Amino acid sequence: MKVSFLRRFWVTFSCHVVGFYASSINNFHIKGSDNIPPSGGVLIASNHISAYETIFLPWAVIRRHALQMLWAPAKEELFTSIFQRWLYSSWGAFPVKRGRDVRAGKTINDLLRDQKVMLYPEGTRHKDGVLGKGNRGVGKIIYDTRPVVIPTALIGLNHWKFPGIGQKAAVVFGQPLDFSDLYLLQDCKETHQLIVDRVMAAIAELLKAEGAYIEG
Repeated sequence: MKVSFLRRFWVTFSCHVVGFYASSINNFHIKGSDNIPPSGGVLIASNHISAYETIFLPWAVIRRHALQMLWAPAKEELFTSIFQRWLYSSWGAFPVKRGRDVRAGKTINDLLRDQKVMLYPEGTRHKDGVLGKGNRGVGKIIYDTRPVVIPTALIGLNHWKFPGIGQKAAVVFGQPLDFSDLYLLQDCKETHQLIVDRVMAAIAELLKAEGAYIEG
C-alpha cells in the first residue's frame, strides 16, 4: 500500500511526541525491537492490558523504523466523531465491527502482504494483566498470509494514569515465530487454534522472563 511521505512523516513525528511522554517523562522501556524486520509483512501480536497500547506500541516500533506505518484494527466506536476518525485514521487505524467483519479481515490480509500490522490475539482487554486465550481468527489470518510474527509482551501499562510522571512500563518484542510445521496441516479451525496457541505461549514466555506473567 502506498502512503504519502507527508502522512508517514506525521506518524513518525507524532510517535516521537508520544515517545517523549512515555519514555522521558515516564519510564517506558523497549526491549527486543531489533527482532522486528525492516520490511515485508510483519504481524506484531501482543497481549492486551490497556487502551494506551494503541499509542505506545507504535512508538516502540516506529522509533526503530522511521517513516513507516503500523496499521491497527480498532473498534468502530472510536471513529464516531469527525476529529477522532481523522486522527486515528491518520495513524493507520481502521474500524472493525463487533463480531465477524469480513471487510476488516480482508484489509488485514491485504496489508500483511508487505506492511506492519499490530493485533491483540486475545480480542479483548484484560486490565488485571491476566493473559487470556487467543482467538483462532488470528490463527486463520496467520495461516492465510504467512507474515513474520513477532510475539510481543506489554507490561505495566494497565496501571498507568494520564497524565502521569515516572510511571513504569515495558514492551518486549520476541524473536519471530516458526509455523512451518503447522502450515503443512489442513486449513481448518483446529490448525488455526494451534497457530494462535503458539503465539500466546510465546507471549507467556516473554512475560515469565520479565516476572510479569499472571495466570488466569
